[in-house]
Order: sequence, then structure tokens, then C-alpha cells
Amino acid sequence: MLRAAIFDDEYIVLQGLKRMIDWSRYGVELAGTADNGHTALELVRSHQPDIILTDIRMPGMDGLQLIEAVTQEKPDTVCIVFSGFNEFEYVRRAIGLGVIDYLEKPITIDKIEATMKKTMERIEKEQQFGVMKQRYEASRRDLLEKAVLDLLFVGAAAENKLYQQLGLQAQEIAGVTVIVLYGKSTPAIEHPGCRVVQVSTAEEQLLVLIHLGIPGENADVDLHKTEPIWEYLLTLEETEQSVYASGRTYSSLADAARSWREARKALRYACFFAETGWVRFEDVGEEKEDHPELSEWEEALVFSLRACDQEGLRHSLDAFEQWTGTARLTPERVEQEMLKLLFLGADVLRETVEDASQALPSMRILYQELNTLDTLESMFGWCRSRMEKLLHVMEAVRGPGKHNAVRQATVYMEQHYGQSLSLPEVAEHVGMNANYFSLLFKEEMGISYIKYLTRIRMEHAKRLLIEGMRVHEASEKTGYYNHRHFGEVFKRTFGMTPGQYRESHGRGQTRGEP
Repeated sequence: MLRAAIFDDEYIVLQGLKRMIDWSRYGVELAGTADNGHTALELVRSHQPDIILTDIRMPGMDGLQLIEAVTQEKPDTVCIVFSGFNEFEYVRRAIGLGVIDYLEKPITIDKIEATMKKTMERIEKEQQFGVMKQRYEASRRDLLEKAVLDLLFVGAAAENKLYQQLGLQAQEIAGVTVIVLYGKSTPAIEHPGCRVVQVSTAEEQLLVLIHLGIPGENADVDLHKTEPIWEYLLTLEETEQSVYASGRTYSSLADAARSWREARKALRYACFFAETGWVRFEDVGEEKEDHPELSEWEEALVFSLRACDQEGLRHSLDAFEQWTGTARLTPERVEQEMLKLLFLGADVLRETVEDASQALPSMRILYQELNTLDTLESMFGWCRSRMEKLLHVMEAVRGPGKHNAVRQATVYMEQHYGQSLSLPEVAEHVGMNANYFSLLFKEEMGISYIKYLTRIRMEHAKRLLIEGMRVHEASEKTGYYNHRHFGEVFKRTFGMTPGQYRESHGRGQTRGEP
């Protein structure tokens, strides 16, 4: 039910309107009355009426001043004014404030009923329009989300549909970035330089960032220089137990799926190493795949072997076995798929030792062994035993030589902490596969590569600030080219901002210091 309020400094007018009008006839409840402007404004704020009927001349605050204050705080309030002064200036001001009716005193029942009828018709139309608008906006959002999902799953063929839903031309879009959310649900941002569409798959929440602007020739959008996105992701980083994994930014919408795959790899890294906050694919790095387009369980199997994760290996093989049954593969095809898995495992082993023959003999011997098996159950048992042997060999080769590689990596990180130091670069320096190196690093150091690098940078930042270096200079010297990001990381690490830390050590900030 709608709520109405009446304001007039004449007692007889208030009582007459209160008692002589059947407000329920219009589906309206009378919320209250007031005889001066200040009390009226308090009543509006406390009772939030939908309709206001007010005299213009009242003590304290006149009716037009009251309406002006009300419409600033609650612009959808319907206002009706009445007065004994038939002056054009009052009418003009009332119309300018959006008043829907202006009644001259004396107020009669007929006048009020005619005004209420007109008011209710207007409110009904506005409500109907509001419902239609909500439905239209919901439909529009649904179509936009569907167009984005089509882009992720179909690729370039879905670009034109997305342009239509965005209301943009191809040349107005400078790039696209995909972020996978893990943890608490997060609202999308709004900024004139970027359109953000939040979509969901069966397993993930995604933010698809569509950067606006006209890129130059061969120009790529740099996510780290897109300040609105920086501000947003830095805010998300403060949410505990949440991960926001971003893929790289590409200038073509057709590469959105590629950015999505990268974001998922960054997320897997973050979850495995219990990282929280923003994890970038650029920091995690891209492994050079000898076998592109691996299935989900094949990727999981490779990852489990590198991590020496027996439980993960078992789950991967379970998924493989379930797939072969669902796809109703022939025995010959099952043999081929098993051999493929075994040679993927051998490739993983060769990342750490040159000779994998101790765990996996030649293809001829493997074929001979498989040919002696006449049931799927025995074939899967044979495949599992071979994979488990590979995993045991992986565990055995994690010896002092590999740990020495980690120590070499920490020295290299100490020497190059001020540069854009990605995990693949460090892994290549010590001659190791990036994914295997990240697992071995965590095993040896008890901390992930990203956290260890952050620790080095923060310790050097403290030293530079104590020596008197300005905050923005210390930020750049330690590999942070966004000063706000540097400040947030520093404060999270040491409990105070870089400026406060510098000042606490007798190095007051200079003019213009951030």
C-alpha cells in the first residue's frame, strides 16, 4: 500500500483532509501530518511517504523548499501543492520542481478526489513502465551474457553478436581480458574506459573485461596500465580467502577464450599453492606444451605427476576410465589412449631426467604387454601400475641436484628482483620446466615462488626507504611500476604504508611525495 503525508499550518485543513477523504479507496495509507516545514521534513525522512500534499506557505520552511529537499533525497516522491495565493511565480517554481498538481484554496473534496485520481493513474503508469524497464534490462543483460559465453566457447564466429549487444563497432574495442573468480561473489565494476560482463559457467564465475578505445597499430592493451582495473583488482585482493586469476589481455575479442584458459591455469596455480588475492598469468608463466589441446584429465594427470600427488593421479585415471566407458571406445582405441597417457608421463619424467627408460620401456614392449591382456579391467590395471611406477620414479629423482637448482633460483631472484621477473624466466635460468620448478620450489622453500619474490622485494623496499629513497622510486626499484599496488602490498606485509615506514625511520616526506 502507498503512503501519503499532508502538511499545512491551518489546523482545519489538516483535519478536514485527514477525516473527510477515504484514502483507502485509492489504496493509500495516511502516514502522518505536520503544521510546519521542519517537522514535515522529519516526517518524510522517518516515514518515507510516496505522496506528499503540502501548502506552500508554512513556518520554518515553505512548501517549495520542502519539496526541493525531498526530491533531492527521494526523487520518486509524488508532490502536490496548494495555496491561497494565486501567483504565477509559485506555479512556475512548483512546475520546475516536478510537482504534478497545483491546487488553489479553498480545497474541496471534489478537487482532492480529482487530483488523487490523476495521481494514482500516473503512479500506476510509472510502476508499469518500471516493471517493463526491469524486464528489458534483465533481458538485455541475459543477451549480453549469452553473447559473451558464445565468444568464450565459439570464438571469432560470435564476435559480431557481441558487438551488437554492446552497441559498439569493432574499432571501438581495444582489447579483452578474462578473470576467473574463486571464493566470494564479486560485483562487476563500471567505468567509461571498460565494460565488464560477469558471467557464470557450470563451475566458475568470470569477469570478462572489454577495454574501450582505439588501439594503435600492433598495439596490445596492458592490463597493468589500465588504472580502473588496477584499482578494482587491488580492492579484491583485500578479500580474504578469495582468488582472482587473470589471463593476459589481447587486442582481439576472438582471443577471449585464450585469456580464459590462461586465467584457469593461473587459478590452478593459486589454489595448489594456497595463494589469495590477485594472481596474474604473467607471473605464473606459460609452459611450453609438446602436446597442445590436452583433455582435462590429461592436464590433471600431468600436473599430478609433477606434484608427485598420488591421490590426484588416481582421480585423473578414474576420470579417464569413466570417459572411455561413456564414449564407448573400442579396445583398439582404448589401447591408443593408454599409450598416449604413458608417453605424456614419460615427457614429464624427461623434464627432470634425460633417460626415462627405467620407468617406461619402448613402445614395442608396451604394445606387446597390452596385446596379452584380453579384458578392459586388466588393461586399466596395467595402465595404473605403469603410471604409479612413473610417479615413484619422479619422487626418487627429487634429490640434492634439484634442490641445488632451487638455491640457484633464489640467488638469481635476489639479483633481479627489480625487474619484471616471471616464473618461466627463473625456471629457464636453472634449466627446468616452469610448472615442475614451481612445485619443487614450494617443496624446498615452504613458500610459493610468488610469495618468495614478494618477500625479497619488500625487504629491499624497507632498506631503500630507510636509506631515504622516495616511495615512488623504491616502488620502481623493487619491480612495482604501479605505486598504489606497491603501497598496498607493503602495508599488507608490514602493517603501515611505505610513507609511514619512511617517516618512522627519520626520513620525512618531501614536497610532492606520494
